[in-house]
Amino acid sequence: MSTVLQTLESAIAPVSVRTWDSLDAFQQAQLRRSLIHPDQVAWVSPSTVEELSAIVACAHRNQWKILPCGHATKLHWGGVIDSVALVVSTEKLDRLIEHAQGDLTVTAEAGISFGQLQSIVGKAGQFCAIDPVVSDRATLGGVIATGDSGSLRHRYNSVRDMLLGITFVRSDGEIVKAGGRVVKNVAGYDLMKLLTGSYGTLGILTEATIRVCPIPSVSRAMVLSGDPSALEEATQTLLSSALTPVSVDLLSNLISESLELPKVSSLLVRFQSIAESVEQQIARLTEVGQALNLEISEPADSDLWERLTNQINSSVQSDSIVCKIGVKPSEAVSVLNQISALLPTAEMLIHAGSGIGRLSIKEARSTQLLEARSICEARGGYLSVLQASIEFKQQLEVWGYSGNAIGLMQQIKSRFDPQSLLSPHRFVGGI
Repeated sequence: MSTVLQTLESAIAPVSVRTWDSLDAFQQAQLRRSLIHPDQVAWVSPSTVEELSAIVACAHRNQWKILPCGHATKLHWGGVIDSVALVVSTEKLDRLIEHAQGDLTVTAEAGISFGQLQSIVGKAGQFCAIDPVVSDRATLGGVIATGDSGSLRHRYNSVRDMLLGITFVRSDGEIVKAGGRVVKNVAGYDLMKLLTGSYGTLGILTEATIRVCPIPSVSRAMVLSGDPSALEEATQTLLSSALTPVSVDLLSNLISESLELPKVSSLLVRFQSIAESVEQQIARLTEVGQALNLEISEPADSDLWERLTNQINSSVQSDSIVCKIGVKPSEAVSVLNQISALLPTAEMLIHAGSGIGRLSIKEARSTQLLEARSICEARGGYLSVLQASIEFKQQLEVWGYSGNAIGLMQQIKSRFDPQSLLSPHRFVGGI
């Protein structure tokens, strides 16, 4: 580490390089959850894109492996990382570049916290239609790099669909721009989609332009609970209807109980629009629930979603094992029930429209998660372990990818980062 410190301080002064002892408790904890040798890395937080470029170029010349991050909230997601010399944080790259209210876009540096960005656009009656975990601390770059989205994905699509333009630093220190700041921009390669969810393996994001939306005037939630087969029918009826909910989530009985709902599997639906539209849609879904003899409740919208958000955030910030799952939407209820039977203490949420969801459990054996993965794979899906102890992750293949695109992924990685210096072994297939 001393060589790294000396080289950086002499080549890129006056950038401040921090060692293990100078990191705060949260940063140390995240590094312990991410790296095999966490106390053997240096931490650097450049204040400008030019400084970041110089740091990465220096690392490239010296063959130092780099772990990029923002505020480190998701640094422990993905595969186990070893032999990293430098953690590069974009936490000081946190400026708002432009909020084009009339164009419904906002441009900001990657290190800005997502909560701060929401607050800025909220003053104009707009919001970023992405709901990542720990949104008050997570950075814009980190949300993009992990492709982290939640319930709002049902109505507004994923993070990659929100991106209009990006700037990032390549593994050799070159600064690259793609896309633009207007919705109709179609010039060049669509690198925005490629870097979304790449976990920092292709480049370090420094700036992004995303779409924003007007804040709806009315928001109401409904919960349907009861027999699994009736719940499945209600879900399919809703998804095939002309109703336009912003989110449709299937909840396991433990999450339902924590939200003070009936302790059975539940369907949580949220409508946002003008008052008349929301009222009509609530009435129609009520008819569906009554016809299927489901228990119907309409809790206070803001209170319910705050409790659900806190429930999800608490699992990510704890020592729980957290997995991302995906299944065919038509199989979501069946998978929810099967995995709940296999892992009775697991909390599960599946977005019914996409089949993507989250599983959290305090303790489990690796064999149990492999069995849960088999359940998902048998229904056209997957199970990836986002967070767990390093020892647990070493007992199984974290990503569980069984497709045929590994070769293509490796080719893309070799083009962007031929020396495998960025986030080594963190992504699918050890990329």
